[in-house]
Amino acid sequence: MGFFEKLKSGLSKTRQNFTARITELVGMSAKVDEDFLEELEMILLTADVGVKTTEKLIEDVRQAAKKREIKGTEDVLPFLKKQIAAMLKDDGVRTRIGAHPTVILIVGVNGVGKTTTIGKLSNYFRLFNYKVMMAAGDTFRAAASAQLKIWGERAQCDVIAHEEGADPAAVVFDALKAAKARNVDVLCIDTAGRLHNKVNLMNELGKIDRIIKREIPEAPHEVFLVLDATTGQNAITQAKVFTETTKVTGVVLTKLDGTAKGGVVVAIREELGLPVKWIGVGEGIMDFRPFEPEKFVDALFATEETDAE
Repeated sequence: MGFFEKLKSGLSKTRQNFTARITELVGMSAKVDEDFLEELEMILLTADVGVKTTEKLIEDVRQAAKKREIKGTEDVLPFLKKQIAAMLKDDGVRTRIGAHPTVILIVGVNGVGKTTTIGKLSNYFRLFNYKVMMAAGDTFRAAASAQLKIWGERAQCDVIAHEEGADPAAVVFDALKAAKARNVDVLCIDTAGRLHNKVNLMNELGKIDRIIKREIPEAPHEVFLVLDATTGQNAITQAKVFTETTKVTGVVLTKLDGTAKGGVVVAIREELGLPVKWIGVGEGIMDFRPFEPEKFVDALFATEETDAE
């Protein structure tokens, strides 16, 4: 199964919760009136598109119906597809590997799949013949370093780790030194997600950032916030805490397969102004790719006919 098929299959629950329900609503409604818009609003909110984004889309549909851009209810789904595609449109800039090493800092709460993300991200770059190193900066969580070492073996990458409970900044410092000495192309740094309040989080990430900048002034080149798609709107709340404490450059959305809350991709872009850069659609090491908005929208709006192709 190719990645697009996997994405389409992974979004099936979101489609049932979103596209299929809108299609059903269209079949039951004669015109785009306030009753129709109210029902549509509920569908969008249930799919975790977010309050702000839902309000915007509903107003867009209302205005388009007034201007006769939408002539009947059957025009609503193609119109929404176009609007969501426009919302998700990005500048096309992927993760660029330029500096040696290019430093990628991975942040997020525990349980979202940070360590797995680092493993899969490292493997992806290695497949393009980049020399990759991982740093086990999460020294709080039991077995985090051991888990990263397993991923290091799978992705055939060096892992710099200290003992459990060590100072994360010391791990990062050693990793930066090792990455420069070994002529590494990409250094992926794991961080702790078990910090209970914003002050601790700010202090921890601030210290790591200072260490990185002391060694490589223009780094980190990317700060990826890992979010779990299955948490829907909670992911937005989490993201706000991290965007207030560190300069997030993009989002990695994990567990997009098997969730009915795939609409959160739109909310992340629209409500946080953050691009989704990478997505995970399965357990496998290859079920992880750069996010392509057009393909996501095509998969989200795929019909029964395209499913059968």
